[in-house]
Amino acid sequence: MESYKMMATVYDELIREDVNYESIAEYILGLCNKFNISFSSYLDLACGTCNVGSYIGKKFKENYFVDLSSDMLIEADKKLRECRIKGKIVCQDMSDLNLNKTFDLITCVLDSTNYVLDENDLTNYFRGVYNHLKDDGLFVFDINSYYKISEILGNNIYSYNSDDIFYVWENIFEDEIVEMNLSFFIKQQNGLYKRFDEVHEERGYKDEFIEEILRKIGFNFIEKFDGYSNLKATNKSERITYIVRK
Repeated sequence: MESYKMMATVYDELIREDVNYESIAEYILGLCNKFNISFSSYLDLACGTCNVGSYIGKKFKENYFVDLSSDMLIEADKKLRECRIKGKIVCQDMSDLNLNKTFDLITCVLDSTNYVLDENDLTNYFRGVYNHLKDDGLFVFDINSYYKISEILGNNIYSYNSDDIFYVWENIFEDEIVEMNLSFFIKQQNGLYKRFDEVHEERGYKDEFIEEILRKIGFNFIEKFDGYSNLKATNKSERITYIVRK
């Protein structure tokens, strides 16, 4: 079952209250200033509906937005047009990245890296980022920590309810992968609810494993933080943000 298909139309409403996109963007732009990154070219991987990319893209001369879901990119295109941000939208698997261009800044936010389930694909994804970065370019990405994948998401059930949307989220954690089975009920104009189902999978990666791959590829590892803060990541951090350079 394809992820982020029907969900693309309700994605923004579902996570609007949980994520401060502008704050994440300002954090990343602050890193660009700190490390003297040129605001020339920017690549947002797994851009989704461009909630973060639309903020960052305002500061760059040239923007590329890449996602595997054509449905998410349709929503992204609407948002970029509303924000009057020029950029090239590309439907592509970030584990097989091929844009024939290099960038000053590459981002991959909101645990999109966890969606790469195969270890070889993860290596290819990181190598692709390295090859698409300019010398001294900056790569910022985050993951749901192994602790969150295994303990918080784990084998648990969650639900969400608003005037227009209700969903149930049932998780199964096995072999380091959490399978998230989501059933949505979306209120239609006639007052009835339409149901659709999606399955999402994320893999839990341990810090040491990710850092080993990054170093083998050639990245200069700078730091990792607890989410988008200045606090050091701990073994109880739920989101870990990595900052690396070429």
